[in-house]
Amino acid sequence: MSTELKNLIEDQGRAWEEFKRTNDSILKGKAEGKVVAELEEKLGRLNSALDQQLTEFGRSFAGGGGAQGDEPANELKQFNAARMHSMPGGARLMEVDRAAYVEYKAAFDRFCRVGISMMSQDEVKALSAGTDTEGGFLLPASTIGRVVAKVFELSPIRQIASVMTISGPALEGLLDNGEADCGWVGETSARTETNTPAAGKYRIEPMEMYAAPKVTQTLLDDAGVDVDAWLASKVANKFARMESAAYVNGLGVVTPRGFATYPTAATADDTRPWGTIEHVATGQSADFPATNPGDKLIDVVAAVKPAYQQNAKWVTRREVIAKVRKFKEATTNAYIWQPGLQQGQPATLMGYPIVIAQDIPTLAANSLSMWFGDWEEAYQIVDRIGMRTLRDPFTNKPYVIFYSTKRTGGAVVNFEAIKAVKFI
Repeated sequence: MSTELKNLIEDQGRAWEEFKRTNDSILKGKAEGKVVAELEEKLGRLNSALDQQLTEFGRSFAGGGGAQGDEPANELKQFNAARMHSMPGGARLMEVDRAAYVEYKAAFDRFCRVGISMMSQDEVKALSAGTDTEGGFLLPASTIGRVVAKVFELSPIRQIASVMTISGPALEGLLDNGEADCGWVGETSARTETNTPAAGKYRIEPMEMYAAPKVTQTLLDDAGVDVDAWLASKVANKFARMESAAYVNGLGVVTPRGFATYPTAATADDTRPWGTIEHVATGQSADFPATNPGDKLIDVVAAVKPAYQQNAKWVTRREVIAKVRKFKEATTNAYIWQPGLQQGQPATLMGYPIVIAQDIPTLAANSLSMWFGDWEEAYQIVDRIGMRTLRDPFTNKPYVIFYSTKRTGGAVVNFEAIKAVKFI
């Protein structure tokens, strides 16, 4: 464990202990009728500090690491790790050796500067190694790796959902949630026909998003500019923000269908129609109930079938977690939120990992600002093979536009596996 990471963990532990002491003092002061405004202000600062430490904690893992003094080798190692993680199963893209990577990157750099027509046959051959098998535009492997890595970092739904890369226009699957009818019968009694279970089908189409960053030809001619790093940063940032929002709030028209846009009901799995997600109401508009607020979270966990609880996670916003940090278990008086104080361990709520996603609806009356369940079972993300980049030096002279596209889709496929907390 690095010294920086160790210090982050220790700082988080100290901040959490101070948070608990301060919150306990507030509870005791209120019970005794004392003014606790100063303590509540301090608690707010500690809440913000914990949020910041959790963010830094996540960055320490996302940033990776490697040996000092060998930057190309370290870059290649991170590139290979990113591209292997980008594919389900991890083995659909082969690793490349260092010589091939250097040749590939050099070819793309020349492509950005002068275009395909001015490149030699060997350069085109090196560049073509990573193109989409169905005729996509040329894109360097290093850009693919960096884009995917940044999308994963900025889009937590992609990290926890099921992700599949397809080669066709859509992903189709079978829905088998019907039940065969049966009954008891005597030895010689008549046997009447029973109901046959019905099967359905779901279909998820990848939708297209694009980015078109531009740079002057003069800048491209400058040998000191790392063109593919600039392009990766621009495209990744735009794609990541679009994806993150769509997997939560997308309406399914031109965008993926976000899980927060499906209808919800307070009815249980056995009586609720398929296509509707169950919600547990807090009983308090835009907030948890004042008395025993943690009981509502127990109700949410209990609503999820045991088969889905094993891989379940909370997904919510930071301001909701700021409230939940103050909750205690009624019998043991222990805090139900716990920070991750070991390497690789996230913060937990009632023993389940927490994922912070600021695209979740803002806490308000009737909002669905907190979710719980097995996201791999519930939400399916579909990516179309390949990402495409077109170099356009003609449309807007003296700029060169790098028009990049990606197709991704998403939808809920199992409406029993996740539950929502409705603040009503």
